[in-house]
Amino acid sequence: MTDWKNPPRLFIPGPVKVLPEVLQQLARPTLGHRGKEYTQLHGETVSMLKKILYTGQNVFLSTSSASGVWEGSIRNCVQMDEKILCTMCGAFSDKYATVARANGREVDELKVDWGQAITADMVDKKLAAGKYAAVTMVYNETSTGLTNPVYEISDMLKEKYPEVLVFVDAVSGMVGLPLHFDKLGWDVVFASVQKAFAIPPGLAVFAVSDRAMEKAKTVENRGYYFDFLEFAKSGAKDQTPTTPAIPQIMALHYVCTKLLEEGMENVWARHTKMAEYVRQWAKDRFDLFAPEEYCSDTLTTVKNTRGINVAETIKALQEKHNTVFGNGYGKLKEQVFRIAHMGNIDMNDLEEILGWIDDEIK
Repeated sequence: MTDWKNPPRLFIPGPVKVLPEVLQQLARPTLGHRGKEYTQLHGETVSMLKKILYTGQNVFLSTSSASGVWEGSIRNCVQMDEKILCTMCGAFSDKYATVARANGREVDELKVDWGQAITADMVDKKLAAGKYAAVTMVYNETSTGLTNPVYEISDMLKEKYPEVLVFVDAVSGMVGLPLHFDKLGWDVVFASVQKAFAIPPGLAVFAVSDRAMEKAKTVENRGYYFDFLEFAKSGAKDQTPTTPAIPQIMALHYVCTKLLEEGMENVWARHTKMAEYVRQWAKDRFDLFAPEEYCSDTLTTVKNTRGINVAETIKALQEKHNTVFGNGYGKLKEQVFRIAHMGNIDMNDLEEILGWIDDEIK
């Protein structure tokens, strides 16, 4: 019988393992969110996030999941009579298009099979054939374990379509994968803290370019909760428009301090090392779902070439070792399985869980 008071070790693609010292930050005495103590906490945290994201532009904290910024990017930066190109390669990039339509915007799809990447040539061909206000991308598609070549796409966009705004879902990519916001020329990027930041869920981090902020000033009916202008007004005072998730922000401050001490290049290299280890294990026993050149460094999606019962294997690991990994997402259930290697997961953790899976699939 499962017990929420004794939760399993998590190797699902988020939430992931949280260190005890990070959890301790959540237990600190709370602050009045309009007092000077919170202002100091907020200001220091945002300052560190700007270094982590390599930006001198706007960084905001939202008490929500990152999914809220799907809606925020659309409602703030796209007029009702403008068209959006949504690049779609998996469940979450597909949902970005769903959200855009739900907010009344016209969407054109650039869609590939799950497990395939969106390339710069594909985006170029679509943008050349129409007029678009913005393009949406997912950096790291959590449903398939695929990393899109966003640096190549971004270079092409800056050269050929500088007027098109660029919105990027980096939910399972931020921190674990390189992200130079200003250099990339993106306009909105966002992530939840329960992925590579390795903090319990309840908070989103997002960056917005200065030109996107200017565009927002011209857009009516931006809503309230995700109104970028409200975030900017409050952010100028090191505040949030609505009550912030103060415990998560305390934890984020701690994590950001540690990330900068380690150095982002070292953080990315650590994720690559873990990914290479898991990918080699997958190739030796099964196969990779995504083409190896596009495989993610934060989670690996393993193609179930041996036809194992994934659900039963997960159940066995939970019963024997109180540890779980991820089944396939949506239509990929049982066809693949997913193992996270992001945040505070380390090589010892991976050796252990992969050894336990080996024991079950002999």
